[in-house]
Amino acid sequence: MEIEDIKRRILALCDEDYAAFTRKLIPGMSEGYIIGVRTPALRLLAKEIVRAGGEEPFLNRLPHDSFEENLLHAFILGIKKMTIEESVGRVGLFLPFVDNWAVCDQFVVKGFSKYPDAVYPFLHECMGSDHLYTRRFGIVNAMRFFLDEKFRPSMFDDVSSAVTGDYYVRMAVAWYFATALAKQWDAAFPYLSSGRFDATLLRMTLRKARESFRLSEWQKEQLKSIAVGRE
Repeated sequence: MEIEDIKRRILALCDEDYAAFTRKLIPGMSEGYIIGVRTPALRLLAKEIVRAGGEEPFLNRLPHDSFEENLLHAFILGIKKMTIEESVGRVGLFLPFVDNWAVCDQFVVKGFSKYPDAVYPFLHECMGSDHLYTRRFGIVNAMRFFLDEKFRPSMFDDVSSAVTGDYYVRMAVAWYFATALAKQWDAAFPYLSSGRFDATLLRMTLRKARESFRLSEWQKEQLKSIAVGRE
């Protein structure tokens, strides 16, 4: 599918009310950058493009011109059949062009779950990137794919080392450890109790944890002891 055809398809799905809503969620974007296309429609378009085998011209044209084109790029990479080496390579090429949390957090490559030995070193490398959303991508996907049977306690140190002063990185770390409390309580609770985090990051983490439906009331009571200990 030609790039201009894809652009026309995206524009045809424009919803001005949804564009205004999205701009409030993602501040700082330039005028006209957010077109206003609902996510399910973009996912369907990604599937259509991949089924037709017409994704290559679009994937090879970077940077894109809109939020929706970046999100479509992420969705295509998430479903395109590739070797794990090609998948990691293409993700790595695209990440420097990701410029907001919404594209970053919806960028899910399902094949990553099948190849932990290849994927985790890549995510670890992302966590050390100077590019904000590449770093956040590494943290969020470590949370997504490596807090179950593939979890290793040393991963906590990897994520902690990714902390910077940027809000979106710090919130990703808080989200990661709040999820770790739900999935790896016996490792995460002592880690958070050890005083490794500054008071602000700890509060962010505990707030996310208290909002979780996956933690019991007993666990939430235990978390209060960490908060009290840092006051």
